[in-house]
Amino acid sequence: MVDTPSQASYSVPPVERALKLLHYIGEGERARNLSIVARDLGINRTTLIRLIHTLLDHRMIEELPDGAGYRLGAGLVSLGALAIQGRDIVQLCQPILRELCLQTGMSAHLGVLDGREIIYLGREAPNSHLVSNVRTGSRLLAHASSIGRAILAEYSETQLRQIFEGDRPAQATDKTPQTIDAILAQARHDKAEGFAWSQGNFEAGIGSCAAAVFDHTGHVVGGINVSGPEARFSGRDPALIEAVTSAAQEASAALGYSAR
Repeated sequence: MVDTPSQASYSVPPVERALKLLHYIGEGERARNLSIVARDLGINRTTLIRLIHTLLDHRMIEELPDGAGYRLGAGLVSLGALAIQGRDIVQLCQPILRELCLQTGMSAHLGVLDGREIIYLGREAPNSHLVSNVRTGSRLLAHASSIGRAILAEYSETQLRQIFEGDRPAQATDKTPQTIDAILAQARHDKAEGFAWSQGNFEAGIGSCAAAVFDHTGHVVGGINVSGPEARFSGRDPALIEAVTSAAQEASAALGYSAR
C-alpha cells in the first residue's frame, strides 16, 4: 500500500510564518518591538525582518507613522474584498442547511428581508411527510415568521418604525403583533434571547426557531431556521436552539463575519 502524505507534509514553513505574522498584526499587535514579536511567534529575528519587508512590498501590511509599528495593509484589504465578493449566501448556506436538517430531522430554511416580507432562498427537507410546505421563493410576513423576527431583532427602533409606518401590519394568526409598538417589543425580546422561537405564531400547528446571519461588515443579511410540528417546540429544547444558532454562526463566519 502506498502511504498518502498527511496534510501537514504539504505545509510550507515560510508561508506559515507569514500567516502567523499577519494574524498577529491583525489581532491588534503593532509589532513595534521586533525582538518581542520574534519571541511571541517563535520566529528568528532575521527571518522576521525579511517577512516584514516582503509583506510591505506586497502591501499586505503598512508602516504606522513615528515608528508605531505596523497594521494590515490595503493589499490585504483588497484581497479580502475579492474573497467576499466571490461568496454567495445561498451557495454557502445550502450545505449548512443540509447538515441542520439532518441534525434536527426538520426542514431548514434560509431567508432574507424584502420590505415587510421574508423571501426564502434556500431549503432542505427531511424524508418525512411532516415537512414544511414553504418553498424556495415563498414570501412570508417578516414580523410573523421566525426568520423575519430574527432579522428584525437586529434593526434599530428607527429602522423598524420606517419599515412598518403607514398601513397597519398584516396578521397571520392571533399571535402576530398588530401594532408597531408590539413589533418593537417582540424585536427587543428576540434580540435579548439571541434567537426567535415560534409556537404557531405564523401557522397553527407549526413551530420554528431562527437565528440571524451577518456579513463581513457586521450587518444582518438573512436568517436560518428549522420548522416542524408545534409539539417539538412546546419546550425550549437547548439542543435545538444550539443547533440553529450554531448554524447561523457558521454561515456568518463563512461570509466573513467576526463577532470580535
